[in-house]
Amino acid sequence: MVLHVLEEMRIRALGVIDDAVVELSPGFTAVTGETGAGKTMVVTSLGLLLGGRADAALVRIGAKAAVVEGRLTVDARSAAAVRAEEAGAELDDGVLLISRTLSAEGRSRAHVGGRSVPVGLLGELADDLVAVHGQTDQQGLMRPARQRQALDRYAGDAVAGPLEKYAGAYRRLRAVSAELEELTTRARERAQEADLLRFGLEEVAAAEPRPGEDEGLAAEAERLGHAEALASAAAVAHAALAGNPEDPEGVDAATLVAGAHRAVEAVRSHDPALAGLADRIGEVGILLSDVAGDLAGYADNLDADPIRLAAVEERRAALTQLTRKYGETIADVLAWAEQGAARLAELDGDDDRIGELTAERDALRAELGELAQTLTDARTEAAGRFAEAVTAELASLAMPHARVTFAIRQTETEGDGIEVGGRPVVFGPHGADEVELLLAPHPGAPPRPIAKGASGGELSRVMLAVEVVFAGSDPVPTYLFDEVDAGVGGKAAVEVGRRLAKLARSAQVVVVTHLPQVAAFADRHLVVEKTNDGSVTRSGVKAMEGEDRVRELSRMLAGQEDSELARAHAEELLEAARAGR
Repeated sequence: MVLHVLEEMRIRALGVIDDAVVELSPGFTAVTGETGAGKTMVVTSLGLLLGGRADAALVRIGAKAAVVEGRLTVDARSAAAVRAEEAGAELDDGVLLISRTLSAEGRSRAHVGGRSVPVGLLGELADDLVAVHGQTDQQGLMRPARQRQALDRYAGDAVAGPLEKYAGAYRRLRAVSAELEELTTRARERAQEADLLRFGLEEVAAAEPRPGEDEGLAAEAERLGHAEALASAAAVAHAALAGNPEDPEGVDAATLVAGAHRAVEAVRSHDPALAGLADRIGEVGILLSDVAGDLAGYADNLDADPIRLAAVEERRAALTQLTRKYGETIADVLAWAEQGAARLAELDGDDDRIGELTAERDALRAELGELAQTLTDARTEAAGRFAEAVTAELASLAMPHARVTFAIRQTETEGDGIEVGGRPVVFGPHGADEVELLLAPHPGAPPRPIAKGASGGELSRVMLAVEVVFAGSDPVPTYLFDEVDAGVGGKAAVEVGRRLAKLARSAQVVVVTHLPQVAAFADRHLVVEKTNDGSVTRSGVKAMEGEDRVRELSRMLAGQEDSELARAHAEELLEAARAGR
């Protein structure tokens, strides 16, 4: 039962498409049209809708932006629906609206369920919703890395669990090896750094600076250097406030304030305001007396001591030596010393650290060797089942004698490797296995890598067979194929159509095709047509039914819509397809 269905796409200002609506079937939809009519834009549109790379060159000339909108029915309990709702999207009776806008300047925006979302979210949803396959995917299948990924995907948890542990240990080994290499290759530089730190720390320790000492000494040097001027100023100020005993006739501030206080004190009872002023004058007198006393004490305690001044300056010079090298202030020097001591302890512990890292590296290599062997065993077991299933599918795709196998091997090394099966081998982030898909197209033919031994038509059918096998083990709701039948013709094309129709029993299948044998098996047949000005308008994507479908198949067969022979062949194809589903 298909729980997710792409019901409709609207495409505006994308490539040759001006404004078109593509209505899809829950089963098998075939998209056909003349070469250059814009069929591939259907695949491109869905790719954009599901987080594919945006290219401003796709925007139709003269348009400000291209827009692709899609309407999907989804199961509210599915991972895709839950992820969309987590992002703030709203589902309307199980319908999820997705849109992608691409400006002519290259900016891209995405919306899911009426909410603006990062484009990356579309890619996350695509993993659960749609598998898109075009000509580039066939080329990708020829790369060993993609073949390994396909095998790992088929193997499921048997590989996924050990691979996750292996990847974690591999990352840790990379980090440990990098740190170990730094410690060993930079030993001389680190020793020099340790010597410099040790010298500096000894210099600071010998001086024994105290926090804030530089500021205190600067203030003391300033005071000692101007002791005579300070004492003279204090004496003059004291005389002005409290009077000079050697000048009985002199007038001082304390005497004047005392006289003012007596004057107002005598009449304060007559006016509360004047009483307040009298109190304030009294406070001034007390304050003057206190200040005068402090001035006298300051002058008595101030001592111009040239010996102490010399000692202060000498200490300041020693501290200046430190601040010139290790910080602007003594506080900075002490902070440097603390950090330097920590760094020196780290450097002095390099030998111990090298020993620890070497032991951890060896343990990680041993662990990776065990996990790599587990991965090899799981891949080998899955490879047999996977190859057998793909071979069976190829038999139903007009390749009855073809046989698919996997070659799983490791490359031995005399350098930095891990031990698998008692041999040192090259390893990487996915294990030590080199996986290659081999094809023997007929009996007696040696198995060869599909990149070298498969024709275009054979490669198309191998890819379809692989996807059909995946549909049984790890299905997605919708499959979109762009000319999966490339290089296929005759009986093989009929078998491809029949197999796509079988896949459509459990999933939605959309196929862009140029083969009438494939299109005849579709539940829904769409034709992309250009208008006279070379664009595809809203009415340019038509559903073909009845006589219209016969005419389109006739055009695909013979290039002549009204040819009686082609029409008869088209009707025969449709009848055979209905009988062969």
